[in-house]
Amino acid sequence: MIDFKGKTVLVTGGGAGIGRGIAEAFGAAGARVVVAEIKPELVEETRQVLTEQDVDSLVVQADVTREADVQALAQAIDQKYGGLDVLINNVGDFLVAKRFEAFDEAEIARIYSLNIGHIFSVTRAMLPLLRKRGHGSSIISISSIEALRGAPTCSVYSAFKAAICGFSRTLALELAPEGIRVNVIAPETTETPQVPVSLAIPDANKHHIPRWIPLGRFGHPNDCAGAALYLASPLAAWVTGTTLSVDGGALAAAGWMQAPGGVWTNIPVITGTGFVDASANADATPALFDRS
Repeated sequence: MIDFKGKTVLVTGGGAGIGRGIAEAFGAAGARVVVAEIKPELVEETRQVLTEQDVDSLVVQADVTREADVQALAQAIDQKYGGLDVLINNVGDFLVAKRFEAFDEAEIARIYSLNIGHIFSVTRAMLPLLRKRGHGSSIISISSIEALRGAPTCSVYSAFKAAICGFSRTLALELAPEGIRVNVIAPETTETPQVPVSLAIPDANKHHIPRWIPLGRFGHPNDCAGAALYLASPLAAWVTGTTLSVDGGALAAAGWMQAPGGVWTNIPVITGTGFVDASANADATPALFDRS
């Protein structure tokens, strides 16, 4: 039932990290894969990898925060494949972590654009293509665990990640009569080139990871890829309007705390944030990363 032969899947931000893992997983399952990626070097790399894997693919350089690029992408998909079966809204970025009152309007607008604004525009543009496929097509958006828990110094990011969940629940109701399902994946911190979290944590603190993540490790792109394959497949034919946490049990065990010096952390270490060694200044700003 995890067989996507004859199906067309679009992954935004599919040139690296979680998006790349999802794109390759759908390709391995037989799908025709469309990747929208903003970085030229990742466009070429992804195109080459998918070709080597014998995946029928279309890899396009596009900035999905620009309406013109989104419309051009929809036209290219329609011309090559005549429709779309699965939309994966993967693009997102943490950008900046600081207290809410320190954000300016330009920063808020940028975080909005990268985390929820493009989901509106891409989804709206792809709906006619999804309707061409009709019953059984699917929309999956990547949110974050920060949509589901408090995250000090991340109020703006968390707000927009939570908005993805609310938007998707309501859109699921609107599209249910047409048989188009809408779901969300909310990952915990995932090890990617964009978020090399294992490099940020000193060896002396790595033994704390199982106390933070009950399953004992940070996420891998394949974790979200597996969730996406499930949600887009007939195995999830009666699943819509839901948010699937892919977090190793972290949300079940979550609890932010303040380390000595007042630094907020959810890593249970005695000194510092866990991203610095015990000899570092406990007042230092914690390292926070993109969850998407």
